[in-house]
Amino acid sequence: MKKLGWIGLGQMGAPMASNLLKGGFEVNVYNRTADKAAPLVAAGAQAKSSVAELVDSSDIIFLMLTNGAAVKDVLTRDGGVLSNIKPGQTVIDMSTIAPGKSREHAELVAANGARYIDAPVSGSVGPAVIGQLVVLVGSTTADEDQFGVYFAAMGKKTLWFGEQSKGSSAKLVINMLLGISAQGIAETLILADQFGLDLETVMEMISNSGMNTPLFQSKKEMFRSGDYPSAFMLELMTKDLGLINDEVKALKLDLPLESSAHETFVKARDNGKGKLDLAAVILELRELNNL
Repeated sequence: MKKLGWIGLGQMGAPMASNLLKGGFEVNVYNRTADKAAPLVAAGAQAKSSVAELVDSSDIIFLMLTNGAAVKDVLTRDGGVLSNIKPGQTVIDMSTIAPGKSREHAELVAANGARYIDAPVSGSVGPAVIGQLVVLVGSTTADEDQFGVYFAAMGKKTLWFGEQSKGSSAKLVINMLLGISAQGIAETLILADQFGLDLETVMEMISNSGMNTPLFQSKKEMFRSGDYPSAFMLELMTKDLGLINDEVKALKLDLPLESSAHETFVKARDNGKGKLDLAAVILELRELNNL
């Protein structure tokens, strides 16, 4: 059985690594904040004191980090992944980063005789905990026999997009729809409120319409209570929309809904809502309208 290494034990990384353990795999873990590894160690993971130690003791190294800069730092810093990686090892990056960064990282890893696969996920903390993520892989189905079993332990569906960086591209595509949809729900509820419609009845209407979505159902209680504990932090949604906006500009596309969502989420982040759930975009829209 191949030994797995996991770097990055944040809100998403910890439950994903936990599901690999539950799947019966041997998992080594490393996190800059060592305390975050404690629950996984209690569940059977092997804690490593450094990136170098983790790479030396793992066949496949998974990364789940905040952004492209964090991924590159872990790869290239002194004592990082590339200082210790050997031919035949594989890096699977499950972080959400720009496609161009995925290609750059793939080249860096290949130059050291190893392999890089981008495999970000669609889904937030709840699906991560119960192993119901959708894994978006920048590789072909020819790799399914080798890597599919790990993705199956973390997700309900694995989609293979054919080549390096296409998984990262797919993640930006689905997260564009996420950001636009979240703003659309928020604007709908604000309009309903200004019409004087009862919130519960409006939510029942949406729930029984063709516009009902798992996103709406997962955020409904937040809109009801006015509390927005983070399942997917607004600042991370803003980061992703920024990556999307860069790609849209590079492709010389005019996507008005994407542009509007990006602008609104940037304002919400800059106005102190970044640590709340992305559904808290409704608070920014209310302030914008002096409500």
